[in-house]
Amino acid sequence: MINKINDFRLNKLIFLSLFFYICFFTLNIQAQKKAQIFNPKANAKKDINEAVAIAKKQNKNVLLQIGGNWCPWSIKFHNFIKNDKVIDSLLNANYVFIVVNYSKENKNKEVLEELEFPQRFGFPVLVILNNDGKRIHTQNSAYLEEGKTYNRKKIIDFLNNWSVKALDPKTYL
Repeated sequence: MINKINDFRLNKLIFLSLFFYICFFTLNIQAQKKAQIFNPKANAKKDINEAVAIAKKQNKNVLLQIGGNWCPWSIKFHNFIKNDKVIDSLLNANYVFIVVNYSKENKNKEVLEELEFPQRFGFPVLVILNNDGKRIHTQNSAYLEEGKTYNRKKIIDFLNNWSVKALDPKTYL
């Protein structure tokens, strides 16, 4: 009888250990997938052209976030703007937003050359194109940081100051 109880306890322990291992393994895989914001296989030139076409139709600018999955600040910025409802709403109202990968697998050299080498500011770097596809601003994201995160007000000001409406000379008069 004691052997059966010990066997039951051992089986229960093995089962629980396996269960927790599988849960941990599954959550770890999901976390890794979630962090894959930048796609090294994406065609940045095509994505930008499509974004410009949409921006033209919707009278918006295009906001490019250039960075990589290897860069914690790129992931941090992306999550910051997407998880803040006000910023995400402001972004969607005024911009067509896309990410552009920069990694050892794909540095998008041609695209970055056309954008006048924004990587010189580090990563992530933000580039705004008007709805004709012309680069109108490159933003060093370090100026939007605060401590170990980003400054909400600075990001909101940045998005407001580079919107189509803000750049319209009629609004200055």
